[in-house]
Amino acid sequence: MPVTVSENADRRLLVLDDDPTGSQCVAGVDVAFDLDPAIPRGVLAEPGSTCFVLTNTRARDEDEAVALNRRILAGVLAEPGAPEGLHVVSRSDSTLRGHVIAEPTAIADELAAHGREVDAILLVPAMLEAGRFTEGDVHYAVVDGEARRVEDTDFARDATFGYSRSDLREFVQERSGSAVPAADVLSIGLEDIRTGGVERGVERVEQILAGARDRRWVVVNATEYSDMEVVAEAVARREAAGRTLITRCGPSFVRPLAGQSGARVVESGTIPVPEGHLDHGLVVVGSHVGLTTTQLRAVQARGTLVEVELDVPSLLDGRREQHLDDVAERVREALGGDDCVLYTSRDLVRTEDAAESLAIARSVSDAVVDVVRRVRAVRPAWVVAKGGITSHEVAAHGLGLRRARVEGQFWPGQVSLFSAQEAPEEVMGTPYVVFPGNVGGEQALADVVDRLTAAVAAR
Repeated sequence: MPVTVSENADRRLLVLDDDPTGSQCVAGVDVAFDLDPAIPRGVLAEPGSTCFVLTNTRARDEDEAVALNRRILAGVLAEPGAPEGLHVVSRSDSTLRGHVIAEPTAIADELAAHGREVDAILLVPAMLEAGRFTEGDVHYAVVDGEARRVEDTDFARDATFGYSRSDLREFVQERSGSAVPAADVLSIGLEDIRTGGVERGVERVEQILAGARDRRWVVVNATEYSDMEVVAEAVARREAAGRTLITRCGPSFVRPLAGQSGARVVESGTIPVPEGHLDHGLVVVGSHVGLTTTQLRAVQARGTLVEVELDVPSLLDGRREQHLDDVAERVREALGGDDCVLYTSRDLVRTEDAAESLAIARSVSDAVVDVVRRVRAVRPAWVVAKGGITSHEVAAHGLGLRRARVEGQFWPGQVSLFSAQEAPEEVMGTPYVVFPGNVGGEQALADVVDRLTAAVAAR
């Protein structure tokens, strides 16, 4: 089904996205990799527009995340020319990782500084395409074909953002350090949304939202897009009545907020590969979640890509610079005659200290970026980045993208293809694929590579 946008939609949607995967469910929208607020201000000059700003705050500590959210939003709201009808989204992980409380609070603080007091913060973590949904206030993730409470998955044991509650009201209490008691969190249930038809559902949800004041957290249950469409309409009515609401959500809820429906799926014949580039592309794998490693193994099993490993222990000691030199040279040589996969060693290096684990992750991410920056001049035919943080860093600092456009996805709502709108000359025209670490089946990464190599063969 093609993407359709409501002709009457005048809401301007600013999405502060903590990694590049939040735009998987929309198409034809701009994404700013550069943090200059002038980019979203320019995009949001048009009524009905949507602009993602990739903050990469999931890779930053809480104080940095708060400061960055406030700085970007302050720049967008600065007079003159501040966009009207603005709804701010704090977009994050559909499995509840990230600065869940701090970032929406920072947004609310900045809006208040510009005279807009926030009535409600909607928590809508669903990503239906990946099997993440909320029912009875409990958030679930489908793992190996089985719907599990997210507290019972590997996601909840994240080294930096772990948690122990799947009931979202209890989750908010846990992550807020009990500053927001579970009993104070409102809930929009499936019965509220569905009973009595669409119009009655909108009225019921609007009634619940009308009772929210002083930054009241509101859990939104959703197992279908139609549930979120009802909620989005109720939000629009509250905003039309002069109330201010903000959203913390996974990728799916952005679609109805942006006035879109359906998906735009890209096929080999619709992927333009620029002339003057090599006949071979580069896959960059940084994510360490189990699914990514499984997908990497599937790529390796096909034996069609030259494999180059970044050894993490070598990056953390005195061998770092020599190792980076060697790896970059091997990638450049490989791309001259073959597709290539650059990946970090699979043994996760971490400590019991969350801040130290985050610092190690940053060091490894910097190394991946360094290699991509050194090899981009040879002009690979395409680039795929696997992992949310990896995707952001490779795009912004490895390839030098400032602004890109989401052209569509490889599957409905999953794995986006970007086209550069502002970037270095050697990068313009290069298809760039953002592939989240925890999305897709075992063969998904290999299938994306197959579709890209077919596009090269057809040019």
